[in-house]
Amino acid sequence: MSNFWDILYLIISTFLFVTYLIILFHVVVDLFRDAQLNGLFKVLWLIGLIVLPFLTALVYILARGKGMAERQLMAIQQARSDTEAYIRHVAAKSPAEQIADAKALLDKGTLTQAEYEQLKTKALA
Repeated sequence: MSNFWDILYLIISTFLFVTYLIILFHVVVDLFRDAQLNGLFKVLWLIGLIVLPFLTALVYILARGKGMAERQLMAIQQARSDTEAYIRHVAAKSPAEQIADAKALLDKGTLTQAEYEQLKTKALA
């Protein structure tokens, strides 16, 4: 029976340790993401995370948690807009290219004349 409790203790302690590591990782990433925080304060926070890691992480989340969420949201929005801009840049064809592709399909017999006209109208719109 004590073997069961040992295994349960190991599972719970492993879960808490991994959770703590994830929180610590988020705190360190947020420290370097914050452009408004002075370099000296970043160093002090990092020293605090090394000396008293649990307490410093808890204080950091309580003191700067709202800013963490805002910076994370801004980073997500920036990444999304960068991705969308890249996709638009790579995937976009000029109307002339779209019409030429449609004409090639028409010549092969893949498209009907009506479908070609529809694609041509869409490309020019």
